[in-house]
Amino acid sequence: MPPPSSQPPIIVKKIIHHGHHGGAWKVAYADFVTAMMALFIVLWLLSSSQKVQKAVGGYFRDPKGAGKMVGNTRSATGEGLLVQPDDMNQLKKKIEAAMKKEVKDFDKLQEFVEITVTEEGLRIELIESGNSTFFESGNSAPTPDGSSVLTKLSEQLASLQNNIVIEGHTDSKPFGTSDSYTNWELSVDRANAARRLMIKNGIAAGRVVQIRGFADHRLRRSDDPLAASNRRVSVIVKFEDDVEPGKANEGVAG
Repeated sequence: MPPPSSQPPIIVKKIIHHGHHGGAWKVAYADFVTAMMALFIVLWLLSSSQKVQKAVGGYFRDPKGAGKMVGNTRSATGEGLLVQPDDMNQLKKKIEAAMKKEVKDFDKLQEFVEITVTEEGLRIELIESGNSTFFESGNSAPTPDGSSVLTKLSEQLASLQNNIVIEGHTDSKPFGTSDSYTNWELSVDRANAARRLMIKNGIAAGRVVQIRGFADHRLRRSDDPLAASNRRVSVIVKFEDDVEPGKANEGVAG
């Protein structure tokens, strides 16, 4: 046996390079995360209020917000959304604040403007006094006060998308002696005059879906049929579009 070598053994290390796996797993992971996020958004929407659902849906139908510019689209975003029942009280306060701030001498007219939330929508009533506050006596022409209030009301409602109904009412005093022009015609004509003025001041024509003339068939004060407060024009901001096709701008007897 040969004598052991005084030299240390030689150790050879081999480095083996494995093939490169690539970034395909990153793409798959990103798809998974995106799908999970979409699932969570859907679950959140299903548990959200109608207001939130309509807002999100409105964005995808009109992402550029063009509805706010045309004034009569049903899919607008932001200020162009349909006002829902939960928002009607807020709209009422907004209108009242604007009237007080911008309508001249509104403190004298305030008791003749009544805003209430009803089952149909937000009802704004311009109630006549013994001095014919909003419309000329025996006439469908608005007074300066009537024009001022209707103009400001139009500005507040112009950016919304809810449909509008306008009603005319009279007291039970017979109108003149002619059968050709009665309380029926007067109630419709005053509602129509309000419609024309509101369209002139920003309301899209297509949003006014009905003109109703009731004459003295829906008295505000049934205990006093001749009371001046029975004479009024009502503007109704509807919760939703539930008017049958073909009924727009039609005088409805009640």
